[in-house]
Amino acid sequence: MEAITEGVNNINISDSYKKNRIQVSNTKKPLFFYVNLAKRYMQQHNEVELSALGMAIATVVTVAEILKNNGLAVEKKIMTSTVDIKDDSRGRPVQKAKIEILLGKTANFDELMAAAAAEDGENGDVEEHTA
Repeated sequence: MEAITEGVNNINISDSYKKNRIQVSNTKKPLFFYVNLAKRYMQQHNEVELSALGMAIATVVTVAEILKNNGLAVEKKIMTSTVDIKDDSRGRPVQKAKIEILLGKTANFDELMAAAAAEDGENGDVEEHTA
C-alpha cells in the first residue's frame, strides 16, 4: 500500500495541462485578447506557451510578433508538428499542422508594463469604482 501511495505522490503532471499555455482558436476571440492574456501570463509565470492548430497558426505567430516587436518577449523555443484529428464528417483522421511558441519576458518587461499602466491611468482609460 505504501508503494502505491508513494507512486501517486510522485506522479508528474504531463504537458497536456500547463498553467502558462494559451491554446489559440482561429475565430473565437479577437487578436488583442490573446496579446493581453499572454502579457498577463508572462507577469505571473515569466513565460508563456502559445499553441495552435491549422488556420489558427497565423494568429499565434502574429501575437508572438506583436509581443516581440513591442520589446515585451523573446522567443525561447518554437516547435512544429502534425497531429491526427478525427474528422466526424469524413470518418477518418485528418492531419493538422500544430505550432507551439514559448516566449519569455525581456529584461525590461516589468518597466514597459509599468509605463503602459501609468500611461493608461493618465489617459483616463482605467475605470475607478467608488463605493
